[in-house]
Order: sequence, then structure tokens, then C-alpha cells
Amino acid sequence: MVAVLTILATNFASAQGGLNPKCVDGVDPVDGTPCANAVTSAVPFLRIVPDARGGAMGDVGIATSADPNAMHYNASKLAFAEQNVAISATYTPWMRNLGLNDVYLAYLSGYYKLSDLQAVGASLRYFSLGSIDFTNDQGESQGQGKPNEFEFNAAYTRKLSSRLSAAVGAKFIYSNLATGQKAEQGNEIKPGKAGAADLSFTYKAPIKMQRKKTDFTVGLALSNLGSKITYTNSTNRDYIPANLGLGLGWKVNLDDYNSITLTTDFNKLLVPTPCRDDEEFCDQDGDKIADYRQKSPISAAFSSFGDAAGGFSEELKEITTGIGTEYWYDDQFAVRMGYFYEHYSKGNRKYFSVGLGVKYNIFGLNFSYLVPTTNQRNPLDNTLRFSLLFDFSAFESED
Repeated sequence: MVAVLTILATNFASAQGGLNPKCVDGVDPVDGTPCANAVTSAVPFLRIVPDARGGAMGDVGIATSADPNAMHYNASKLAFAEQNVAISATYTPWMRNLGLNDVYLAYLSGYYKLSDLQAVGASLRYFSLGSIDFTNDQGESQGQGKPNEFEFNAAYTRKLSSRLSAAVGAKFIYSNLATGQKAEQGNEIKPGKAGAADLSFTYKAPIKMQRKKTDFTVGLALSNLGSKITYTNSTNRDYIPANLGLGLGWKVNLDDYNSITLTTDFNKLLVPTPCRDDEEFCDQDGDKIADYRQKSPISAAFSSFGDAAGGFSEELKEITTGIGTEYWYDDQFAVRMGYFYEHYSKGNRKYFSVGLGVKYNIFGLNFSYLVPTTNQRNPLDNTLRFSLLFDFSAFESED
């Protein structure tokens, strides 16, 4: 299956981050055009937006109202959740436009409020890459496998004041791409394992405007700060997608039945920018491993703000932007839309997204659909994804 092979190659290639000797100071010497130089990492499935609500609003969610999927965006929002307990389940087909039926992302998340000041949450993310026939360099069959990856995440959040909350989280990451197969130099491929932590903050303040009740929210989230990962016995490990996210949200209650939310997210990977100069410059210690790949995760996170060859202007290009809006009628029916932007030299993902949401009693259902705006194919092209939400505290209100 060529598509699945492509996914596997992307995981390994992004983890390797090879040198690009064609580029000189970020420019192709042949035609003078800027060189693409996307920031890459291993286990990129950790950064896939897992829920249909955020997916319908341009992949935003750091500063939206709290629901169980805050575990992915910003767990500190859970301290402001209106319900005491809720669970969400999402199914996202992957590359369905290519006719693949066994490649998908499944996400289960939930939270429980211990009191008005604190809450706990947990989530499980599972990414199936389908079935694949493995072959060696000579094209000989090496058997069949079913690559898969998962992440388990748990978090605790607490209000520090009536308007400010904070959360800490811990996660375990498991990536089984080609266990039992042989990599370069005959090394046996094993499952990759890593641990990581999340840290997030939310500030929420009511603002009165022309006799209308509004809420302004700011969210800050540091996610996937943890160990590096490897699929062999190599001591040269690869970075996981540590990320810094900033979200702004403004909800306006138009009247007793209608409300609208405007929100935006800015995200930057805390991973070194690949070196794109000649091999001698990228490997100054001469050990045949690019120097940027040998930093510790903490050192890499700090240096990621100033290591791009193009300077500050290139660092700005590494920031992705999502903009979304959500309209609710009587807290029962929602219409959503958004736009996601990534610079063409850093991945070139650009797309509109739309979606709907319905809520009745304890049950909620969200849909989203992605509309590409470039010729570059997206794994979610022409794909409908959906999320189910269950608000168990509704039973209490009925009693």
C-alpha cells in the first residue's frame, strides 16, 4: 500500500531531518527561489487536531470554552468547565480520499470536576496506519504488519484565582511502526517509547460591552515537553513535537438565545530548524550527525526561537495560525467555520474548514469538513469527521 508506505516514510524522514546541500542561505542556487525547510519531528500524530469542533474552526481550541477535548489543546480550561463530568469520542478517517479504509485517528477524552476550583482529565489517542506489506532492499517480502501509535495523557488543573487557572499533565507515547524489520546497517526496528509533560494556563475575564455580556479568554499551552525517541538501539534519538501555543478567544452573548465566539491560535514547534547548508557546516564536530539533532530536548526548545538560518523573519514563518468562529443558538445548535495557514516554506498547509454541532440533553454531536485552498493534498481532503460528547451532569439537573 503506497499511501501507508508514504506515511511511514514521513515518520522516519521527519525524524532523520536530512541535510539539504542545495540550499545556500535559504536560497536555491539554481533558480534563486526560497528553499522549503519545514520543522519536522518523530510521532507527528501528537499534533493532529483530534476533535471535530476544533477541526471545524481552523484547528483552534486553546481559548475556546471548555469541553473534554481541552486535554489536547489546553487542559487548564477544565477548571472553568460548566459541567461536572463529560466524555468525548472522536473518529477521524485518514487519507480516505485515496480509498484507504483502515487508516484513522481515534480519540477518547474526559474530565471530572473535583470541586469548583479543581478538575482532573484524561485522554487516549490511537492512530492506526493500516496494513502494510514489508519488503527488503531487493523487493523480497518480509511479512505483513499493522503499524500503530498511541498516547495516554492525564492532567490536573486548578484555579489560582477567579480568573486564572493552571494545569500540569503527563503522557506516555508508544509508536510501533515496523517492529521486527531491519533498518539501515541491519539494526532491528523496535517500538519507540517516550514520556512527556504539558503545562498550560488560562485567563478568563468577563467584559461588558454595549449592555451585552462578553467573555475574553487567553490561553497559553506548552505541550509534549519530554524525552527524545528512537526506533532502534541507536543512541542518536529524535525529537518529539514539543509545541508552544497561544490562544485568544472572545465570546459575545447577543441575547438570551444567540451567542458568537471569535478565536485564534498561534502555534510554534519547539524543535530545531533543520540545517540546510553544506554537510561540513551542519556537522562541525565531524561525527556524521547534524549538530542540531544532538541537542537535549530542553536546549532544543530554547534554541528553536533563534536557530533558523533566515533569522527572525524565518522564525516568524514557523508559526502556524488558525482563525475560527462559532455561532450557537439556544445552546443547542452550532455553526462553525475557520481557516488554517502555514507558510509555504514550512509545510504549506492552507485550508478552510466548516462544521455543525447539535446538543440535546446529555448528548452532543459535532461534524467538520475540510476544504483545501492549495493544490497540495491533505489527508483530510473531502473527509467528514465527527465527535460524540456526553454530559453526564445533565442527569443531576433532571433530579
